[in-house]
Amino acid sequence: MSKTALVHHPNSVMHKISEYHPERPERITAVEDSLAANGLTDLLVHQQARQAARSELVQVHKPEYVDWIFEHAPTAESETIQIDGDTAMNVYSLPSALTASGAVLDAVDNVINQDVENAFCLVRPPGHHAERAIAMGFCFFDNVAVGAQYVMDKYDIERVAIVDFDVHHGNGTEDIFLNEKRVLFCSTFQEYIFPGKYAPSQPGHLVNVPLPSGTDSGLYRQVFSEKVLPELDAFKPEFIFFSAGFDAHKNDPLASLNLEAEDFGWITEQVMEIADAHAQSRVVSTLEGGYDLDGLAQSATQHVKSLMRLN
Repeated sequence: MSKTALVHHPNSVMHKISEYHPERPERITAVEDSLAANGLTDLLVHQQARQAARSELVQVHKPEYVDWIFEHAPTAESETIQIDGDTAMNVYSLPSALTASGAVLDAVDNVINQDVENAFCLVRPPGHHAERAIAMGFCFFDNVAVGAQYVMDKYDIERVAIVDFDVHHGNGTEDIFLNEKRVLFCSTFQEYIFPGKYAPSQPGHLVNVPLPSGTDSGLYRQVFSEKVLPELDAFKPEFIFFSAGFDAHKNDPLASLNLEAEDFGWITEQVMEIADAHAQSRVVSTLEGGYDLDGLAQSATQHVKSLMRLN
């Protein structure tokens, strides 16, 4: 069993977009309850996340954008700021977004310093749709991008891989690292749904894999094995991140792929083999999507079990 950190913060359940919004606080408690029910809670190394600093956020986001978020964040319990049709902030949103990014930074430090082998950041709001200067898709700051830039800047890591298996394309991460050759970004996603845009793949740098509606376990595993794993292995990453969205699960209400919970454990195992070969087993994962609470809980549990080498 590997030593796996669970990085989290109580304010992850305080951010709320609207009463019936799918990106809701219960997502966190559903995963926590499932980890406990599967006997994993006491086996994990628990850490409370710090807040990311403005100086860390502006390494991947435009300073004026970061400042706008800070300046417009609500300061009263009754106040809500609507950013777009499906993204809004309440008084707790900015602190939650800061600890969501800070969780990834803490996880990087813990993994690099060998306090743990890998880490899962159980935080919200998610981040992978946030572009350099645009909040969208429930996201404010691109948590995984903040972590990837940090590990390159602070620890002189030269090759970072990001594996995004959320059902929606990680357009924010792509936007931030489109011209950064030290980063290999791999995104599998359902075609023709939000955000509806992605760049052409670039060997050794960008792997975009659009999948047809109805893609099941067999097809997904085949495509992942043929298109993602060889690129990862050839890149020889020194550090690997997961943008861990679980909305490709068959019961998710926002998409129509048909993965099972066990598929997320399989994905994790395949990538960890590459981490073992090239990255000294250094892996950090952070929660993105997943909106059917049972599907999310089961899938995230399989992901964590694989990080812990229990599957």
